Amino acid sequence: MRTGDACGRGRGRPGSAEARAGARRASAFLARRSLRAHRRAWATVFVAVAAAAALVGAFALVLGSLLSARPPVARHAGADAVVVADQRVTYTAKPWGSEPTTAETYLPERVRLDRSVVARAAAAKGVAKAVADDAVPVTVAVGTGGGGARGTVSAVGRSWESAALTPYRLTAGHAPGAPDEMVVDRALATATGSGPGTRLTVQAGGAPRPYTVSGVAEPVRRGGGSLVVFFTERRLTALAGHPGTVDAVGVIAERGVPAEALRASLGAALPDRAYGDRAVRVLTGPERGQAEHVDALGLRGELLPLLASLSATVLMVALLVIATTISQAVHQRCGELALLRAVGATPRQLRSAVGREVTRVAGAASVLGGLGAIPLGLFLRSLLTTDGLPLPVPVWLPFAAGAAVVALITLPARPVAVLAAGPITRLRPAAALGAAGAPEPGEPGRVRTVAGTVLALAGVGAAGTATAQSGQAAAVAASGAATSLIIAVALLGPWIARVALRVLGGPVRRLGGASGFLAARSAAAHHRRLGAAITPVVLVVAFVCVQLSAGSTLERAADRQAAAALRADLVVTGPAGGLPDDAARAVREAPGVTAATGVLRSTVVLARRELGHPELVRFPVLGVTAGQLPGTLDPRVTSGDLADLTGRGTVALGRDRAADLDVGTGDSVALRLGDGTEVRLRVVALYERALGLGEFLLPREALVGHVQAPRDQRILVRTADGGAASTAAVRRALAPYTGVRVRAATADDVRIAPSTSGRDDALVVIGVGVVGGFALLAVVSTLSLITAGRAAELRLLRTVGAGSRQVRRTLVLETGLVTVAGLAIGTLVAAVPLVPFALSTAGSPPYLSPVRYGVLALAVLVAAGLGTMRRGSSGGR
Repeated sequence: MRTGDACGRGRGRPGSAEARAGARRASAFLARRSLRAHRRAWATVFVAVAAAAALVGAFALVLGSLLSARPPVARHAGADAVVVADQRVTYTAKPWGSEPTTAETYLPERVRLDRSVVARAAAAKGVAKAVADDAVPVTVAVGTGGGGARGTVSAVGRSWESAALTPYRLTAGHAPGAPDEMVVDRALATATGSGPGTRLTVQAGGAPRPYTVSGVAEPVRRGGGSLVVFFTERRLTALAGHPGTVDAVGVIAERGVPAEALRASLGAALPDRAYGDRAVRVLTGPERGQAEHVDALGLRGELLPLLASLSATVLMVALLVIATTISQAVHQRCGELALLRAVGATPRQLRSAVGREVTRVAGAASVLGGLGAIPLGLFLRSLLTTDGLPLPVPVWLPFAAGAAVVALITLPARPVAVLAAGPITRLRPAAALGAAGAPEPGEPGRVRTVAGTVLALAGVGAAGTATAQSGQAAAVAASGAATSLIIAVALLGPWIARVALRVLGGPVRRLGGASGFLAARSAAAHHRRLGAAITPVVLVVAFVCVQLSAGSTLERAADRQAAAALRADLVVTGPAGGLPDDAARAVREAPGVTAATGVLRSTVVLARRELGHPELVRFPVLGVTAGQLPGTLDPRVTSGDLADLTGRGTVALGRDRAADLDVGTGDSVALRLGDGTEVRLRVVALYERALGLGEFLLPREALVGHVQAPRDQRILVRTADGGAASTAAVRRALAPYTGVRVRAATADDVRIAPSTSGRDDALVVIGVGVVGGFALLAVVSTLSLITAGRAAELRLLRTVGAGSRQVRRTLVLETGLVTVAGLAIGTLVAAVPLVPFALSTAGSPPYLSPVRYGVLALAVLVAAGLGTMRRGSSGGR
């Protein structure tokens, strides 16, 4: 009677409210009993779902923090408004079959204002004071003892009038009044041991010269910024080298003038254009930080797509792990569900019972994971390098991330469980009685097989399109191919397991003896179970290989190209602000030097269409001296002549980029320089080594007027003998300058991007360490769940005479089978998109360090062993 009531056979009619209430009570009863009866299985599901929820929530928190990030206000903390030129640049185009859209990016170099803006801002209503604010990098020599050696510190040179924008106050001495006087801030005074009356040697662009410290100042508020040196306004203007323009204009309002009124007054008084075609912006409140950190939002714009892509991958991995774990937990109970169906439980009752179980487990796990997402998200946030851009955590953000986690994790869990139970719940009671003894269903359904086949073909097709693409388009195609293939493996797991068993079953039987026979027969009898075991291994191997190999392949190719291009044997480096203006000339005049070229780094912006959509892409570039290139740098020219790379209207292009733009020597290319100036440059040469040297090479003189500080970051030097005498001669030629060093040249000195960067390292840690660690946890969880469901099978083996050592050896061989199959299939899945990606972008096969792959294989083996042996040994006793 109790069973009948539990199955919903109440006294009401089938469609009555009483019958529906009875059905709900029966489903709740079945769910409660099942949760108690399958505690181990649901505990494994709970751990997997909680880990997935924590990971998804952590990425949601980091993304939200990055989206709300704003440059800090430090240098202009005392200004009520800051007038700047608009750093944004846009490009509008009409995609195929849709309305015109606009792409936007931020310029990396400062766009300057006409100096007349200072007077117009000062004349605006409600303005008490308007100050020109220029900044010049300087190097200050620091005495290090009686031996004559000197150290240096880098600082920022400003005018004393602009000190009111922070504000600074004098604590000793007086303001600078002569061209050779300066005020230093308290931190710099401490670093140099200076005070009023002290003489310090300062290098700002040209040769070092002595200055007298007239006073010491300190910021009124904490966080005044970098070490600062204050000159007279006239002297600072001469050092800046752009007397007709200013970096920004700081505005101090009259007492009682609100920010909005000040903004409106300045907007009415100022011109529409700053200098050329750039608009004027008035920044107030938190926006003032943009005037100091001109490229902070541009770097954020570059980081956001990378992190968003990684977050989408994380969500896909999390949902795939949850679906696999829940499906396996339900499949292992198919015999039990079939028995309930045979004794009269309705399909609706079974679906409801399974759905209730999963909802309770997933709901509790997602709440716990949402709480764990907060510390994990803060940890991931601390790993990101944002070049001075602080990542805030608003009060609402953790709650929003937690709510997103609960919705994203809990909602799909119930449908997954219902779908997994579908083949049993749809059986008639008589057919279910025959299936009650089956441990799990047989082959996957037709829909699942068709979907997996379609995704596999789509993945291969997307990988094929990557061979015809380059750059970002190839990366997008490769990423889409990898995602499709991973999901296809999950759907086609039983079929893949059957193929893997045909390949590996023979060696297992031959090498394992009786245990090998048992392992092979067990795997052959349970293709679905073996496929479920292989899926998380494939996931972690494919994901980690794609993440590591893509970057390693490009970095290795860039290193090789940069090393092959380098002809210089010495390099001159200097302080953070760059080398003195005439240092390259001094090196060329040194005895034994055959060639020396200064290397000026900047960025250009290319407007293009990608799949019909407008894009603005920023490319780092090198500015070089063409006449000195043959002895210092060899880009391997394939067409044209680098000797023509002179003046302000020429450019050399990488061969692949030229093909992408459909241009050749003699054609012209439209670019925006780092400060937004639009130029049309004539192509004078094409070269091969673009991965190492960048897509564009420009004459140094074409970049000088469009960078914040027109100073070389490196001087490449070629000497006649490459010996100690030539090196000593170069050092003697540079002796008058401070902070200058001479050493042997390396590939990193000419490579367009450093071999490692904080941002790339952080993304590797986040993408491979955190997400790969979660995927390894999924391996442990899935195999633990499978092994827990085999307890009866392992007890039966012991009952019929198998020894404990034999059972353990069987489990070890099965673990090896799963690990080898997963590694092989995962490597193949990664190779399908990586090979065309590497060939189209680097021109070489994909590369992954053998050490890294060995660590990955060992981690997978350990995870598989933990998942299988931890419960397998207890189940076999």
